[in-house]
Amino acid sequence: MNEDLKKKAAELRQALHRHNYLYYVLDEPEVSDAEYDRLMRELTALETAHPELVEPDSPTQRVGAPPLEKFETVAHTIPMLSLENAFDEEEVLAFDQRVRRFLKADEKILYTAEPKMDGVAVELVYENGLLRQASTRGDGYTGELITLNIRTIKTVPLALVNTPLAPVPSRLEVRGEVFIPLTAFKQLNKGRLDQGEAPFANPRNATAGSLRQLDSRITAKRPLDIFCYGVGRVTGLEFASHWKMLEALRALRFPVNPHIKPQAGIEEILIYYKKLLDRRHEFSYEMDGMVIKVDNLALQKKLGEKSRSPRWALAYKFPPTQETTRVLKIDVQVGRTGALTPVALLEPVSVGGVTVSRATLHNEDEIKRKDIRAGDTVLIQRAGDVIPEVVKAITTKRTGTERVFHMPATCPVCGSRVLRLEGEAAARCVNANCPAQVKERIKHFASKGAFDIDGLGDKLVGQLVDKGLLRSYADLFFLDKASVAGLDRMAEKSARNLMDAIARSKQISLGRFFYALGIRHVGEHIAHVLARRFKSLDALMSATAEALMAIDEIGPRVSESVRAFLENPENQRNIRRMLEAGVMPKTEEAVANQALAGMTFVLTGALESMTRPEAKARIETLGGKVSASVSRKTTCVLAGRGPGSKLDKARQLGLRILNEAQFIEIVS
Repeated sequence: MNEDLKKKAAELRQALHRHNYLYYVLDEPEVSDAEYDRLMRELTALETAHPELVEPDSPTQRVGAPPLEKFETVAHTIPMLSLENAFDEEEVLAFDQRVRRFLKADEKILYTAEPKMDGVAVELVYENGLLRQASTRGDGYTGELITLNIRTIKTVPLALVNTPLAPVPSRLEVRGEVFIPLTAFKQLNKGRLDQGEAPFANPRNATAGSLRQLDSRITAKRPLDIFCYGVGRVTGLEFASHWKMLEALRALRFPVNPHIKPQAGIEEILIYYKKLLDRRHEFSYEMDGMVIKVDNLALQKKLGEKSRSPRWALAYKFPPTQETTRVLKIDVQVGRTGALTPVALLEPVSVGGVTVSRATLHNEDEIKRKDIRAGDTVLIQRAGDVIPEVVKAITTKRTGTERVFHMPATCPVCGSRVLRLEGEAAARCVNANCPAQVKERIKHFASKGAFDIDGLGDKLVGQLVDKGLLRSYADLFFLDKASVAGLDRMAEKSARNLMDAIARSKQISLGRFFYALGIRHVGEHIAHVLARRFKSLDALMSATAEALMAIDEIGPRVSESVRAFLENPENQRNIRRMLEAGVMPKTEEAVANQALAGMTFVLTGALESMTRPEAKARIETLGGKVSASVSRKTTCVLAGRGPGSKLDKARQLGLRILNEAQFIEIVS
C-alpha cells in the first residue's frame, strides 16, 4: 500500500473527527461548512479509489456525531440518514441518471424539492395524537432526548386533531428542522452582547446550543421555530407520495415550508434551484441549499439506502455564505463624515459565489470585543448585498505572531488629529477638507438618491480630487471638458457625456438636494420630510431649531445636526456656488390630499405595476411614512411577489397586510 496515501487518509480522518466533535458536541466550529464538505469529499474520493484505506472508524462510515453524554439517549426506529451532496448541475443530472438506471425506468421521474434549512434535525414521536418524545438526529441511529425543550417551541403541536384529509395515526414519527429566524437571531445576539456574553457565530450554532440546554426554561427564552419535512415509522396512516405526506402533515397542523416544488421533472427542479438561489436572502431563515427527493414512496422504498445516505434523495448545496480565511492586515478607511472604519484585508476566498478580500470590522470596540488581530484565522460571512464581515477569530489557530489593533491617533490620509466623542463608537478625523472625506462626500452627492450623475464613479472621483480639480461637490458644476478629457482613461466622448450628465442633474427636487448635501443623520426620508415642510431652500436655511423640532420625525440630534451644517460658512459657500452655477432645487408643494398621514408602511417583495421607490414616493406624497423594518408601530405591510422575513413578522404581530391591488386602490 502507498504509505503517502495511507498517511493522507489518516490525517483527513483525524481532522474530520476533530471538526465533528467541535461542531456536534461543543457547538464551537472552527471551519465553515464548505471547508468541512471539501475534507469529506476528499476522503470519500480517496477511499473510493483505494478501498483498502477504509477503516471502521472513518467518518465516511458514520452518519454524524456521537450523542451528548449529559442527555438521555434514544434509538430511532428508522435511521435518520444524512444526504449525499451535490455542488453543481452536472452532479444533479448524474443523480437523476443513477435513479433511473437503478429503477430501469425510461420515463421521467418526478421529484419534490424543498429548501434545505440550515438548522438542527429532530424527530417528534406522537402516540395516539399526543407528543410523547422528541430527540435530536445524533449519529442517525441514536439521538439525545430533548422532549422538554421541543415542547417549548410554540409551532410544535402537543396534540393532534383528526381532519378529513388526515386522521390521527396511532403512531407517527415526524422529522423536522429546528431553526432560529434571522431577525430573531440578531435580537438574540444583541441581548447577549448587552449582557456581556459572547454572540453566537450563526443561527444554526444558536439553535444547537438552545436545544441542548438542560434547563428547558432557558430554551423557552430562545426564538426557536420548526419546519417538518418527513416521517419515520407511521402506523394507521398511509401516503402514496412524499408530497401527499407533506400535505397530510400540514393538515395535522404541523408547520411545513410553503416554498416547496412538488412533483416535477429534473429540468424543472433545476430551474427552481436557481429561483431559490436568487431569492435566498429574501427568506426569514438561513438555508444552505435545496433537497431533492424522489416523490413516489414506493420508488423510494425500491431505491433503498447506501451506508450513509438514501439513494432517493440529494442535497443540492448553495455556494457558502460563511468561510474561513486569514487576516493579512487591518486597514483604516475614512468616510464622508470623517469616521474611521477598520477594514480587514483578507486572503481572497469565495463566499456565496463572490471572491472576498476585504471585510468590515465596524469600529475599535467591535475589534476588542471579538479580539480580532492581524494574522488571525477568522470566520467571515456575507449575506445578500451586505458588506462581508468578520464573525469571529479562531483563537485555537494562533501562532503568537498575531498583532493587536490600535486605532491611529492621527488620520491615515491627511495626518490630522483623530477625535472620539463621548457616547460615540466611531473615531473621526477633525479635518473637514481631508481628501478621503471629500471623495466620499462627492460620491454620496452624485449617488442615485441624490444628484444621480451618471458616469461619476469611484475611480474618476479619486482622480478629480487627487488632481486638485475637485475640492468640494460644488466644484462639479465648474468642471470643464478639457480638464476632464485629460484624465486617465477619459477620452473626449467620455468627458462630454460626463459634462452632459452634470448639466442634466441641475434640475433636481428639493428633497434630493437636501439628501445630497450629506447632512449627518439626514437620510432620504428625513430629507423629503424637510422638503415638504419648508417647501424652499431659503426657508430651510433660515429655519430655527424650534421650527425643526416641531416636525414629528425630527428630534434634538437631527435638529442640531441640520443647524450646525447650515451655519457652517464653508457649507453656505458651497450652496451659493451651486445656485450660481444654475442648480435649481424644485419646490415640493405640500399635497392637499394627506390620506395616509400618520400611517407607517413597510414594503417587501417585488411589485408588478411600479417599482418600490415609486410606491414609496406615492406613500410619502400622501403624507405617509415608509419604514425599513416591521414593528408594532407599523400600520400596513405592502407584500409584493417573493416577500421576505418582513411578511412573516407582520403576520406574527397581526398587522394589516396589503397586496398590490389593494395598495393601488388606496393610493388612487
